[in-house]
Amino acid sequence: MHDISDLELRGIPGMFIASEQFVDAAIAQSVSLGFASVARLFTPHPIQDRTDDEMVAYADAAFDAILANITHPA
Repeated sequence: MHDISDLELRGIPGMFIASEQFVDAAIAQSVSLGFASVARLFTPHPIQDRTDDEMVAYADAAFDAILANITHPA
């Protein structure tokens, strides 16, 4: 979250991506950093035991949202 905040402050679009297990923690941290509006995307959880094909499917499902966010940030 610190890296994304730093990028955004320097005018470089960024986005926070994590698995959905970390929704509450991500919101709390972004609020505590004064960056509550950080763009974020959550993938299904867990990811550590996913196959390569499943990870590619997660990435494919998220790709359009990531691309849209970094090319047309809010």
